[in-house]
Amino acid sequence: MDQPTPVRAVVLAPTTPPADAVLPPRAPEAPAPGSLLGSHYDHCFGCGPQHPQGLQLVVTAGEGLEVTAEFTVRVAHQGAPGLAHGGLLATAMDETLGSLSWLLHAPSVTGRLETDFVRPVPVDSALHISAWVTGVHGRKIYGAAEGRIGGPDGPVAIRAQALFVQVKLEHFTSHGRPEDIKNVLDDPDLIKRARAFEVNP
Repeated sequence: MDQPTPVRAVVLAPTTPPADAVLPPRAPEAPAPGSLLGSHYDHCFGCGPQHPQGLQLVVTAGEGLEVTAEFTVRVAHQGAPGLAHGGLLATAMDETLGSLSWLLHAPSVTGRLETDFVRPVPVDSALHISAWVTGVHGRKIYGAAEGRIGGPDGPVAIRAQALFVQVKLEHFTSHGRPEDIKNVLDDPDLIKRARAFEVNP
């Protein structure tokens, strides 16, 4: 008699902060509210201005531990005809949530991202994203975000929660493709070099 195949369970890290997590103060070195954060890497698919098919997401520092971001869904971003690809929308949420690291002055990488897709986002729509820190516990940074169609008061299209893990600079310089790392390190613009390695990749 055939035995049923056992279900494979996977234990995932939660994206909700534990009860003893804290909301730290905004770092003194954080960009001022209203400042454009710019890209952390010119060729980043999420925020890089030189990535021709990328999101070219524009992120602005908000008050406290919040940021806002916006991008316009283009033809190259579609999944179903005339609609944004769901994975692309998740990328936009990840990029925005990763930008929260600038407010804490704590380089980090994505550990886990959960998304809820509420409604489809048509091509040519602007997606306005708000993200905020929900807690910090040791090296773990927790955040949440929502994306609205057309502006901050538009209908909600996507929600997300994420767990980020703080890392050292060596995480980026030892794992990236050597020629890309060299190009960034050789850039005479010190600020661009620092930004390339201090935000979620």
